[in-house]
Amino acid sequence: MPASVNELVDLLDVEQLEVNLFRGGQPQNSRLKRVFGGQVAGQAVSAAQRTVTDGKQLHSLHVYFILGGDPSIPIIYDVESVRDGRSFATRRVSARQHGEVIFYMTASFQKDEGGWDHQDVLPPTPGPDEATSMLDLVQFISPDGTEQWKQEWGGFDMRYVGDPRPEDDPSRQFQPVVQRMWFRAAERLPDDPQLHRAAFTYYSDFSLLGAALVPHGVLISSPKVQPASLDHVVWFHRPFRADEWLLYDQTSPSASGARGLSTAKVYKQDGTLVATVAQEGIIRPAKRPEDR
Repeated sequence: MPASVNELVDLLDVEQLEVNLFRGGQPQNSRLKRVFGGQVAGQAVSAAQRTVTDGKQLHSLHVYFILGGDPSIPIIYDVESVRDGRSFATRRVSARQHGEVIFYMTASFQKDEGGWDHQDVLPPTPGPDEATSMLDLVQFISPDGTEQWKQEWGGFDMRYVGDPRPEDDPSRQFQPVVQRMWFRAAERLPDDPQLHRAAFTYYSDFSLLGAALVPHGVLISSPKVQPASLDHVVWFHRPFRADEWLLYDQTSPSASGARGLSTAKVYKQDGTLVATVAQEGIIRPAKRPEDR
């Protein structure tokens, strides 16, 4: 993961090798054994956006994570121009390593148009200044993990709000599962809206599966769970900056069959709904040593 905003920008700046063919680099000094899924999605968004040159903007993406990526070698992104219409354009991106496809994405772009407008409202939530820094939370849970956290996630400022449902409320079990956090790039990004969409896509894979574990009292980082993203969807509704505070309002309607489903609404501080995200992933209970 990028330890700074500059590293994040460099990571998302894919290299063009040929027409519709790009190469994405890897972060330096990461300890992860496989590529973070948000990195592949963010780089794929960067590659796809580079092939749409008539002013249309990315409004949705649908991805499948097929194989875990190898962090020791670059990733090749092959962009297929499926359609270029007057209002919409469609791109399909395949990511490859070691001669195999590890990821697919279909992305849709639209020219700016007017029309009816409505949105859900921002839920009552403590602001980022009232929320707990993720670094402080990591230090509380695992003091030895703070330096690794800075190295892996230093490019983002994250503030944990948590589950606002009262622990002593007898109706808690009948209320939707909720997990909320504020996030933004740790420093100001360049003004390019395409970069902000790519950076948002990068981050959007961070915590959704964790919401699916909230009812079970298990952290996504716990050795009790083997997590992995399976598919991921983002709909962009309105303009935003990834270096300004965004509320990730997450909920999980279901978990079964070792898979968890989570959805999220993403708001600016002024209450503007800017995106909706959904993800299903593996949350397989880890086997005990004696069961292996």
